Amino acid sequence: MGDKVATESFALSDRQRYRRKLQQCLAGLERLLAEERFDRPRNLMGLEIELNLVGGDGQPRMMNAEVLERIASHDFQTELGMFNLEVNIVPHRLGGRVLDQLAEELRAGLGYAHRKANEVGAGIVMIGILPTLEQSDLVSGNLSDDPRYTLLNEQIIAARGEEFVLDIEGVEKLNCSSASIAPEAACTSVQLHLQVTPGRFAAVWNAAQAVASVQVAVGANAPFLFGKELWRESRPPLFQQATDTRPPELQAQGVRPRTWFGERWVTSAYDLFEENLRFFPALLPICDEEEDPLRVIDEGGVPSLHELVLHNGTVYRWNRPVYGVAGGVPHLRVENRVLPAGPTVTDVVANAAFYYGLVRALAEEARPVWTRLPFEAAAENFDTACRDGIEARLRWPRPGRNGGIATVPVVDLVREELLPLAAAGLDAWNVAPADRDHYLGVIEERCKRRVNGASWQAGTYHRAREAGLEREAALAATTRRYCELMHRGDPVHTWPVGFPGPGG
Repeated sequence: MGDKVATESFALSDRQRYRRKLQQCLAGLERLLAEERFDRPRNLMGLEIELNLVGGDGQPRMMNAEVLERIASHDFQTELGMFNLEVNIVPHRLGGRVLDQLAEELRAGLGYAHRKANEVGAGIVMIGILPTLEQSDLVSGNLSDDPRYTLLNEQIIAARGEEFVLDIEGVEKLNCSSASIAPEAACTSVQLHLQVTPGRFAAVWNAAQAVASVQVAVGANAPFLFGKELWRESRPPLFQQATDTRPPELQAQGVRPRTWFGERWVTSAYDLFEENLRFFPALLPICDEEEDPLRVIDEGGVPSLHELVLHNGTVYRWNRPVYGVAGGVPHLRVENRVLPAGPTVTDVVANAAFYYGLVRALAEEARPVWTRLPFEAAAENFDTACRDGIEARLRWPRPGRNGGIATVPVVDLVREELLPLAAAGLDAWNVAPADRDHYLGVIEERCKRRVNGASWQAGTYHRAREAGLEREAALAATTRRYCELMHRGDPVHTWPVGFPGPGG
């Protein structure tokens, strides 16, 4: 989806040609897998963070073009909304002091971007959903000035054939509609990439699916949307509904949504790419006329599989398979997309440490968790974690050969079982003990105190309401205080709830 898109409309023949090309790409992927053409293990991880632009009043600023011009770095790019940016960190090899190195690079890059944004009256904030966003902010006129976003918006609207309905019931209920996909821009996330060999892909993806609920529960940071307090992590239901190409009749028939947890454990990366072709019509049928992927392989080359990669980018799995080519060698990645941005750099790196350690350990277990946990339970856990955050109770296999499934508080599951596994996984990556202990300690403290970004936001908002502020003013005050503490940098479990001074 990073490609520049010039095409403005598609003929029937474009879609037919694209479907044929997708099948050729899938056959090419199957051959590459069978011929073991993929990169050797390199322990590479990558990180992307979506960001919001806000003013000193806590309100969104629709000015990413001006801010990007001042930042003048290829590490920063546009995102869907004019109040969004994305920062991409170059791949790092897992091991040593990589976590501290990652934190320092993020602090330097975000600090620089924040200073540049300040020059035009804006600032950078990492948060799952900006609490001060209003429905009037999320309209097609506020999409970033990039043809690919306009085209994607047009194609999703055409596929759906009617307005998008946002219907989320949490602490409060939100029910509204949108004429565009712009509400998707409210969702700002962290994407964690892990390069894996084809032989290890299924185990890593299955492990990532199993723990997606735990990641969300301890990292939730999006309790508000359009002035309503909803789920502790409201991004997943919002993202699904804002990109839903299915009118109600297709939903009633059981047609799968493009934002999708999935429906089964897999045995190879091929399973996921094949499902994407079988279940989801093309949104952007743009063909690379110059590449015949099977001929390229016959001649000993490596195809880009352009059409497969483009189509894959329009199916929004929470753990997405990624095919790429670097240095003339193909590779596979698992892209973990479940986490919200923020609250601080330390929190983001702690979330990453927990994820990378945990999937390494779980993928190598003799009796993997996905052989003991029904996929349906993993999917239900994900929804439960989004709703309840750090107070969630999840279904998880009991220890022992005949343990069965128990329902346990996520904070107990993390402290008693998953943190030791994550530590062992980081040891297997040869991460320095000091980094391991520091960042996993952040996760442990969140669980001890039952505090994450979502609980802090909700608690501080209610303090503001109790002090007499109206809803909009309370959300703005909460956002301003969040920004202040985010830039101060101490992890969220240390943040005092409320506001400094009398009545705070």
